[in-house]
Amino acid sequence: MFDLKLTNATLADGRTGVDIGVSAGRIAAIAPHLEGEAGEVIDADGQLVAAPFVDCHFHMDATLSLGLPRHNESGRLLEGIAIWGELKPLLTQEAVIERAMEYCDLAVSQGLLAIRSHVDICDDRLLGVEALLEVRRRVAPYIELQLVAFPQDGYYRSPGAVELLNRALDMGVDVVGGIPHFERTMADGAASVTALCQIGAERGLLVDLHCDETDDPLSRHIETLTYETQRLGLGGRVAGSHLTSMHSMDNYYVSKLLPLMAEAGVAAIANPNINIGIQGRHDSYPKRRGMTRIPEMLSYGITCAFGQDCVMDPWYSLGQADMLEVASMGLHVAQMTSRDAMRQCFAAITTGPASIMQLDGYGVEVGCKADMVLLQAADPIEAIRLKATRLAVIKGGKVIARTAPRLSALGLPGRPQRLDPSRVGPRG
Repeated sequence: MFDLKLTNATLADGRTGVDIGVSAGRIAAIAPHLEGEAGEVIDADGQLVAAPFVDCHFHMDATLSLGLPRHNESGRLLEGIAIWGELKPLLTQEAVIERAMEYCDLAVSQGLLAIRSHVDICDDRLLGVEALLEVRRRVAPYIELQLVAFPQDGYYRSPGAVELLNRALDMGVDVVGGIPHFERTMADGAASVTALCQIGAERGLLVDLHCDETDDPLSRHIETLTYETQRLGLGGRVAGSHLTSMHSMDNYYVSKLLPLMAEAGVAAIANPNINIGIQGRHDSYPKRRGMTRIPEMLSYGITCAFGQDCVMDPWYSLGQADMLEVASMGLHVAQMTSRDAMRQCFAAITTGPASIMQLDGYGVEVGCKADMVLLQAADPIEAIRLKATRLAVIKGGKVIARTAPRLSALGLPGRPQRLDPSRVGPRG
């Protein structure tokens, strides 16, 4: 007897026509024509059942704050930071919690059930930290929220940030963050990388630094991050986020850097929607694409992920917690249009970030947590192409969100009366 059974499902690895049986919040069986009764049966009708989406780079303390206290008219990173600095003294814990909870509701509807959020610690009140710790407690039954202690104004540049970061970690923040390229000098930036990695090693924590989010090809803090990861034995626990300076670096230098990253076990997190909107703002033509070298990193076996980064905040006025939209943007910008590369883009919003966050029991395999998304699409490539409707979102074997399938009613002589976009196009 199963608590839940999904029948006639397609899986992301290509298996088709399988049933998935769930018991006690775990996947108990996967097989064609699975025998056994179930408390609830969902007919997948050949559509894709995938592990939930994962966003391993977000800023939940700022989300949905668009226009407060003003809009970013230049679209540049530094104006966004300035606006956030103006908003911070005006924040209340209640407002941060309310906006974050609203965003989490949206995330659940989109099948996004694991989020790593950076939280600004450059505030003597640590108001954002307290607010997101409360949000983490509230959403724990349905979203795994991992928090990063992020010195937005610089670990050394911002007075008191060294002590505040440690306080945030003592309060229960999960990951050590940083922003070396925003320090006053390259030397201070490199020193911050060393100090932050040392904290991660001493506390046994993960490390995720905003690293080289700039068009300057001489911003090479990823080199220091790679070295410290190797020196301290932090392989598999460290991520460099953004890494946009790499789009401007010369190829010879990168040919040395990428094998070192792979050897050290440093992961890379790109944020396509934000990177291509914020970077290259000083260019006329040709304009740089603004995103780091994801295909090249993947070729070296480096774990890669795509993040949402921002939704309706001082840096980005769009977004809707839709990781398929993020994957689509990354696919186009990185020109990852081969069949295998498009599947890698789907992995960059599922298995890649799940690995970076070290999520326990993630996946659609026997023994994994029964956390899944039924998508109105035949496979991962079609899911990205269609920004597929999330027909059902399942957490611990229980359906926590449903959306009606996208269907169009047509009034065309001699043509079908209904159109299902997931059934249009070549098969196989």
